[in-house]
Amino acid sequence: MSDIGHLWWQHGVVYQIYPRSFQDTTGNGIGDLRGVTGRLSYLADVLGVDAIWLSPFFRSPMADFGYDVADYVDVDPIFGTLDDFDALVVEAHRLGLKVVIDWVPNHSSDRHDWFLESSSSRDNPKRDWYIWRPPGADGALPNNWVSLFGGPAWTFHEPTGEYYLHSFLSQQPDLNWRNPEVVDAMHDTVRFWMDRGVDGFRLDVIHMILKDPQLRDNPPSTSQPGWFAVEYDAFEHVHDKAHPDIHEQFRRLRSLVDDHDPSVERMLVGEIEPLPWAEWVEFYGAEGDGLHLPFNFRLIESSWDAGSIKGVVDELEAALPSFAWPNYVLGNHDQTRLASRVGDQQARAAAMLLLTLRGTPTLYYGDEIGMHQADIPPDRQQDPFGRRVPGEGRDGCRTPMQWDATPGAGFSTADASALWLPLAEDFAKRNVATQLDDPGSLLSLYRNLLRLRRAEPALNRGSYRPLDGPDGVFLFERLHETTELTVALNLGSVPVSVDLTGTVLANTNGDHRGKELDGTTELLPGEGFVVRVR
Repeated sequence: MSDIGHLWWQHGVVYQIYPRSFQDTTGNGIGDLRGVTGRLSYLADVLGVDAIWLSPFFRSPMADFGYDVADYVDVDPIFGTLDDFDALVVEAHRLGLKVVIDWVPNHSSDRHDWFLESSSSRDNPKRDWYIWRPPGADGALPNNWVSLFGGPAWTFHEPTGEYYLHSFLSQQPDLNWRNPEVVDAMHDTVRFWMDRGVDGFRLDVIHMILKDPQLRDNPPSTSQPGWFAVEYDAFEHVHDKAHPDIHEQFRRLRSLVDDHDPSVERMLVGEIEPLPWAEWVEFYGAEGDGLHLPFNFRLIESSWDAGSIKGVVDELEAALPSFAWPNYVLGNHDQTRLASRVGDQQARAAAMLLLTLRGTPTLYYGDEIGMHQADIPPDRQQDPFGRRVPGEGRDGCRTPMQWDATPGAGFSTADASALWLPLAEDFAKRNVATQLDDPGSLLSLYRNLLRLRRAEPALNRGSYRPLDGPDGVFLFERLHETTELTVALNLGSVPVSVDLTGTVLANTNGDHRGKELDGTTELLPGEGFVVRVR
C-alpha cells in the first residue's frame, strides 16, 4: 500500500456513536438520527474527530437493540427515516466528517422477510438462506454448539420439524454464507448504503460468517472461562466460526467496496475476536486484499500496566505485514466504560496513549468526558445478555450522553423515568458543558491531543519506536522525516522520574505545554508528556 498513513481511515480518528443514547429530538427518551445530525458540529468543530461510526439504526424488533436486523436497507422508525439518514450524511460531509455504519452479516432478525420465507416450509426457495438441520436420534441437537448468549445454538422449529442455527439469540438466526444467493443479497445491501454516501462499514462479528461445512462438534476447552459467558467458554470454538475459507469472502467484500466508485476511498473495519497475532493479521489478506482494518481489542483486554501495554503494542508492530495499518480502541458498546476500568487518573494517560500510538484510534462516545459505567437497577435493564447473566450486562456503558446538567442531561426533554436507560448518577457534574471551558478538564485534554495529532505527521502517520523506560512508564518515540517526538506515560500508581529533553507539546495535566525540558522530569500517576526532541 504505497499511500500507507495518508488515507483518511489511517490518519483520521473515528468516534463511535450509539444512536439510542446520543441525542433525542422527539422527547420519547430514545436517541435518533436527527439528534446525531444536530450534534455533528460538536464532533467536527469542538472535539475534532474525523469520522463517525453509527451503531445499527436499521429496522429491527430490537431483541438485541438493532443487531437483529429485519431490513438491511431501511431505517427503523425509532431513529427516523431514510431522508433523515441522507441529511445526516450530507451534513457530515459538509463538516468534513466521514460516515461509517454498522453492517450485521452473520445473522438477521427472525422477523426479516428472508427468514419468514425460509421458515415457511422445507421446500421454500429461501430455505437454504439459513442453516437448518433435522433432529438427531430421539430429537437430539445437530451438534454441541453453544450460543454466545447462553444455551444451545439451535432452536427447534415445530412447523417444519428442523432446528435452525443462531450464534446469539434465538431471534437472530445465522445466515448461510455458503449460499451464493445470500452473498449476492448481502452485497446488494452494501451497495445500497454506498450509493447513499457511506464511507465505510464496521462489520459485526465478521469472523463468524463461515462455519465448518460439516458442522462438527467443538472440543471441550482446557482454559479458564472468560468474563462473557462461562457456558460458551467451556468449548474451543474451532468449528463454529472462522473456517479457513472465510478469507475469500473478505477478498470479495474488499473488491466490492474498492471497485464500487474508485474515486471514493472507503474502508472495512471488522469485529474480530482476539486471536494469536499470526492468525489475526491474516484478516488483512495475504497481499493487503482483505479487511482494511481488523479491529484490535487487545488494549481493552490487557492489564493496565506499562509492561503489559508495551507488550501488546510491540507484539502488534512485530506481527504486522509491511502493507498493514494498525488500529487501537479502548472502549465500545460491549465493554465496561474506560474511566471505570482504569480510574479517572489513568483515564488521562489512556487518552494520550490512544491518540499518540501509530494507527487508527476509535473513541467511544462519552469517553472524552470520562463517563463512568452506570449502575442500572434490575427493573431498568434492557440488555438481553445482562438479563440472562446478572451483573454482566452491557447497559452500563450505553447510557445517554451527558451534554449538560439539565434534568435530561441535554440528551432528552423526557422525564428521567422515560429515558430508555437511566442517566449515570454523576451526569450533573460530568458533562460536556461543565468541561468545555475548563482548560484542566478531560474534554480539553482530548481536544488538545486531537488538534496535536492532526497537526503532527509524526503522530498521524509516523513510525513507532519503543524505548526503555523506568518501571511503570511506557516510553516510545514517533518519527516522521526529521521530526522526533517522545511520548512518556506513567501507567503506575506512584510518581516516577524520567529523562526527557525537548519542548512539551502536550501534558495530561495541561500545565506544561511549551515548557522546555532538559533532564529529569517527575511523572505523577496517570501523567503523560508528548515532547518534541531538539
